[in-house]
Amino acid sequence: MEGDIKTLIVEDDRAVREGLSMLIDGSAGFSCLAACPTAEEALEIIPRLMPDVVLMDINLPGMNGIECVICIKNAWPQVQVMMLTVFDNPEGIFKSLAAGATGYMLKKTPPAKLLEAISELVAGGSPMSGEIARKVVQTFARPAMMPLPDSLLTSREEEILSFLSKGFLYKEIAAELFISIETVRTHIRKIYQKLQVRTRTEALLKCMRQ
Repeated sequence: MEGDIKTLIVEDDRAVREGLSMLIDGSAGFSCLAACPTAEEALEIIPRLMPDVVLMDINLPGMNGIECVICIKNAWPQVQVMMLTVFDNPEGIFKSLAAGATGYMLKKTPPAKLLEAISELVAGGSPMSGEIARKVVQTFARPAMMPLPDSLLTSREEEILSFLSKGFLYKEIAAELFISIETVRTHIRKIYQKLQVRTRTEALLKCMRQ
């Protein structure tokens, strides 16, 4: 209905998917536009339905939830994504947030709290389950490990890596930074050496993991 928070569910477990759909459709102020078992199916229908919020599981067949978040935020940045998963490990949390998710809730969240979190997300908040928020705080409270000097990227190398992450070609990076293509190639060779990778994709994935 008009004015409802339009929600799309991406969840491979049929029972969970149907339960979430019934909860959202049966709650005033919310509507479930669709419930998809795979990320691929969700990406096909999002441009037609344009939800306000996507509830995203991480462990999906085929493309996983984190990869799907990246696709959604690149194509439709206005769509808010909330991870709804059983995974509470710090790596999954930070990868999801780095990918563009703005909320992270556990599946055991009580229904009323979940609806409250969806509303908070639409209102501009970043809701997290209590356990998730504690893990985030604990991670930031740990003493930072000092990287080895030869693994550090220079500011120029970080700048070039940022352009690579946005899909820029070598010649486009050269034009943006007013340097030659050969200089760009030299910087990229050094980046690959420091990160111990051989391709753009490997470099970006390694940076995301770190």
